Amino acid sequence: MKIYAHRGSSGTHPENTIASFRAAAALPIHGVEFDVHMTKDEELVVIHDETIDRTSNGKGYIKDMTLAELKKYDFGKGFSPKFKGELIPTLREVLYVFKDTHHHINIELKSDVFPYEGMEQRVLEMLKDYRLESRVVISSFNHEMVRNFKKLAPQVETAILFMEVMIAPHDYARLVGADALHAFFPTALRPMGIEAVASGRKLRVFTVNEEAYADMLRAVKVDAIFTDYPEKMYNYLNK
Repeated sequence: MKIYAHRGSSGTHPENTIASFRAAAALPIHGVEFDVHMTKDEELVVIHDETIDRTSNGKGYIKDMTLAELKKYDFGKGFSPKFKGELIPTLREVLYVFKDTHHHINIELKSDVFPYEGMEQRVLEMLKDYRLESRVVISSFNHEMVRNFKKLAPQVETAILFMEVMIAPHDYARLVGADALHAFFPTALRPMGIEAVASGRKLRVFTVNEEAYADMLRAVKVDAIFTDYPEKMYNYLNK
């Protein structure tokens, strides 16, 4: 069972920051996961929420601010004083961290609340700049965007994200054009999870921080887990 660092090594570092990603890049885990929004001036930035309120010393929506405005805020000090000065990273800055590593890169397009017109094309162009099309999976709760991305770049792996129990999600994924399923932890242990694994479509599960839960998921043969503590989980699963 593979391990992805969820928002980087976010259990020990401020999530979705360069510090968090450098820590993840130093680990022998399979991959890394992070989230992308688009700014007022159409720059791609890596952050989970639609606002900066929770993770920085500022307030406001990503969509209403320029990159220059966002770079004025601190995204590390709230986690720990030793991370003071961590800034919101751009997608380009994060891809640079991983461009020469072995890690598989899960880019979640956060367009399920606000539609970011043209995001798919901008992300694809940046992947081509770094020649990373074969090392990424594009995921989203916005399944229309997953379908759009697959049409733009059939060679790039895509995944649908979902929280709820579904009937035959592997069949639905095929309709969308998704290669993989990224599911909320409890749903993977239901019959739908077992069926998805049996279908041959990759099932990756978020967010798994407890060793006992990892054991349960390994028993049903999911492909991978996303965890905030990738080093701890790697050591446990490979002991």
